[in-house]
Amino acid sequence: MDLVSELALARYEKIGEIVDKCVERIEKPKTFSDLMDIVVTDKYVGVPIFLALMWAVFQFSYSVSVPFSDAINVFFSACAEWAKASIGNQQLASLVGDGIFGGWGFILVFLPPIAFVFVALAILEDSGYLPRAAFVMDRIMTKIGLQGKSFIPMLLGFGCNVPAIMATRTIEEEVDRKITIMVNPLMSCSARLPVYMLFAGVFFEKIAGAVITFMYLLGIALAAVMATLLRKFVFRGKASPLLMELPPYTVPAPKVVLVNAWNKVLIFLKKASTVLFAGALIMWFLTTHPWSATNGGEIVGKSYASLIGHAVAPLIKPMGLDWTAGVALVGGVMAKEIVIGTLGMVYGVGEKSVANVIPKHFTPASALAMMTITLIYVPCLATLGVLRSELGSWKWTAFVVAYELVLAYVVALVVYNVFSLI
Repeated sequence: MDLVSELALARYEKIGEIVDKCVERIEKPKTFSDLMDIVVTDKYVGVPIFLALMWAVFQFSYSVSVPFSDAINVFFSACAEWAKASIGNQQLASLVGDGIFGGWGFILVFLPPIAFVFVALAILEDSGYLPRAAFVMDRIMTKIGLQGKSFIPMLLGFGCNVPAIMATRTIEEEVDRKITIMVNPLMSCSARLPVYMLFAGVFFEKIAGAVITFMYLLGIALAAVMATLLRKFVFRGKASPLLMELPPYTVPAPKVVLVNAWNKVLIFLKKASTVLFAGALIMWFLTTHPWSATNGGEIVGKSYASLIGHAVAPLIKPMGLDWTAGVALVGGVMAKEIVIGTLGMVYGVGEKSVANVIPKHFTPASALAMMTITLIYVPCLATLGVLRSELGSWKWTAFVVAYELVLAYVVALVVYNVFSLI
């Protein structure tokens, strides 16, 4: 135990001695919350319980959302086919069918799994479990150079890194806050979930939930490593101890859960109607231009997107990735949800057909490398903006981008080579 924790423990022991002399206590029977905390906050089983709950959250969202995603895909695919069959001008037909309907289809098809993740996390929050998770993780967080309070913004990062980074304002110590901000983009936000679901569903169908959970745990592990390195070499000092009140357990109120989840879904929908849709149209333009009327614009191999992809291809070739993955990763800088839509446009297929095409361009090992890069590399534009705002410096923002690019390359290379040997 470090000196700060020793002093805090000694202080509370002394307070306890004084209280025992001054206050007459009446023994009360243990409440349900007390009995639950004996198990849930236990130093040996608390972490496994947390990991099991996280696995259950993502397995639930993956399994239950499939029919809803399929219905959305069928609807927008039908709209796209109708537009291309009804509009005489090929370029306009492609814009409406592939750009507008196809773009919305690629974006909204992943709304159901994201919404179910938000519902599951809202249930855990309203039940009173999440503060216990912070308490359980405090010991681990302290060892890696952070404090238990940092765990809440990290957990919020599973939804979106933007509000998660803003939530670090509750951390009093400036050094703790900066380190938490710098490692938060490594948490798998909901925008990365569509990429995980597609590749895990195609290449690891029987263990898709476990693979998706692995990606989330990989992000947590990398955040821990980077927090340790930042604390040791950049921001020296000890993490401040955690002091927080644990609320009693309650039965989650359906209205509270739904409102909580809806507010987060609304953020996604606002993003979808602006940044994501604009990004989808940009990628449509890049994959279909320069336009050639003789082949209806299907000239991806000679398009601007192809030029970008082939420029990136030599860098990602060691991970088994081709130029089409390079185009998708460049598009993902705008927003990670665009990665799948970009692949669909590059291959000239709808969202559901992407799953049928990617085995021609990826192997299980390169698919895992693709998921790893998506997890780690450059944050989306919105996250970059809030990084600059909260860190107060372009220098530190550039530092975050630089270390994530290097980390993404190294880890993806290791993942690809190790998995290729299995």
